[in-house]
Amino acid sequence: MKTFLSFKFWTLLVCCCWTTQAEIFTSISQMTDLIHTEKELVQSLREYIEAEETKLSTVKSWANKLDALTKVSTSDPEGYLAHPVNAYKFMKRLNTEWSELETLVLQNPSDGFIANMSTHRQYFPDEEDETGAAKALMRLQDTYQLDSEAFSRGKLPGMHSNALLTVDDCFDMGKTAYNEADYYHAVLWLQQALKQLDAGEEAVVSKADILDYLSYSVYQMGDLPRAIELTRRLVAIDSSHQRAGGNLRYFERLLSKQLSEMNQEHQPASEEPIQLGTYSRPKDHLPEREAYEALCRGQGLQMNEARRSRLFCRYKDGYRNPHLLLKPMKEEDEWDSPHIVRYLDFLSHEEIEKIKALAKPRLARATVRDPKTGVLTTANYRVSKSAWLEGEDDPVIDRVNQRIQDLTGLTVDTAELLQVANYGVGGQYEPHYDFSRRPYDSNLKVDGNRLATFLNYKDEPDAFKRLGTGNRVATFLNYMSDVEAGGATVFPDFGAAIRPRKGTAVFWYNLFKSGEGDYRTRHAACPVLVGSKWVSNKWIHERGQEFRRPCGLTEVD
Repeated sequence: MKTFLSFKFWTLLVCCCWTTQAEIFTSISQMTDLIHTEKELVQSLREYIEAEETKLSTVKSWANKLDALTKVSTSDPEGYLAHPVNAYKFMKRLNTEWSELETLVLQNPSDGFIANMSTHRQYFPDEEDETGAAKALMRLQDTYQLDSEAFSRGKLPGMHSNALLTVDDCFDMGKTAYNEADYYHAVLWLQQALKQLDAGEEAVVSKADILDYLSYSVYQMGDLPRAIELTRRLVAIDSSHQRAGGNLRYFERLLSKQLSEMNQEHQPASEEPIQLGTYSRPKDHLPEREAYEALCRGQGLQMNEARRSRLFCRYKDGYRNPHLLLKPMKEEDEWDSPHIVRYLDFLSHEEIEKIKALAKPRLARATVRDPKTGVLTTANYRVSKSAWLEGEDDPVIDRVNQRIQDLTGLTVDTAELLQVANYGVGGQYEPHYDFSRRPYDSNLKVDGNRLATFLNYKDEPDAFKRLGTGNRVATFLNYMSDVEAGGATVFPDFGAAIRPRKGTAVFWYNLFKSGEGDYRTRHAACPVLVGSKWVSNKWIHERGQEFRRPCGLTEVD
């Protein structure tokens, strides 16, 4: 018999050395590998279909042949069997050929496909990944002030695509938010699902289900008149709905009570469709949320002509470093105070690809240091995967480290390993400090620009004490990819936004020369709207810099 589907052992993802835990959505790189896996599974599925069709064709051929034989044999059974050849073939058919047919029917061509699925399923996204990706869309929606229809129709800033969301997709988005008690986003996405369904789009989910979730979410947002109107629509569709009738009576009593207490008359629900801005977005833990997100959108930038006149470009030879004398690096000022510079052509394309290749097998969910315990942990405000590379891994890492030292004049002997990060769906790192913070000192002098935002001071243990290398004195950040939209590095305290440019690097000091933290350097990586963002960074520490960057005369020099 023909083997209908061969079993294939694919090692594409196994070579990536992934763990089976979730968080695939936090790295575009690992999601890219799954694209290729899905293509192979589609091919496996086509082989299964072909095998089923071949099997069915063979069974049909048997059925047609046996149908013709039985028509002849049943017309005159005795006469048919009277011929010795017919008698022999009849015995053979019942003893052998029907057994072969039984074996054929019992064969399961899906075995190979199921085996392939089982091999790869351990690397598939899970419920946490799906929820994380949904939350990422909502985060992008908030940061870049995009309504649900923009996502649903693939109309993102600067691009149009056929990546559309169906009624069922929008409903699932709304339900994800609903299950998280995030009624603000639930309303936006459920309303979009209802809008597309009312426009005649086909869907698996029923209008009654959408209205059920939407009416309660609107009630949770405090809009009783609209909640009543939506619930009445639900009752009109399904009068026997187990919750609709009770909810409607409850909403009506509650509204009547509120109107009575405020001595107001009933006003009909607004006929304006629910959209971005209909309801206020709830406040969260981040005090500078509005300023941060505005900078991500390119709004609220504090660059002006006076400041721009103080920015220059120059050739940097690293204080006449022998490595840079013949080929100095191009340096551009990005900001005057605190001083932030960008280096052009810092990494070549070949170096970037090598660093990415080294990092990919080691990528793991990026962590942050808990300010209370000092322990590294994952957090929703940092969505990316990172890997740490050292000079022993490849000569390219040694070259990059040496280049950083040559340019900055700071030793990297006490610096942390080179960290490589890849941002996933809506990948971001909300406003944070790179340095370890001390308790707020009211006697700390303020000189020039704002030294700090008081709300952001936190009592934090010495996070780097175990390293024995002091605090993070400076940050050197390499951009290893261009990003189509989003992904800027922003500084909310003084209103700066730095856009990723492949091959360039930016550098700033986190500490004053006195060792005190420069709280103005609180910064963030904006969510990636479109594209894949790769960066690498080197955190340079205090120890070993005593003569390379001597103390100043004041605390804020």
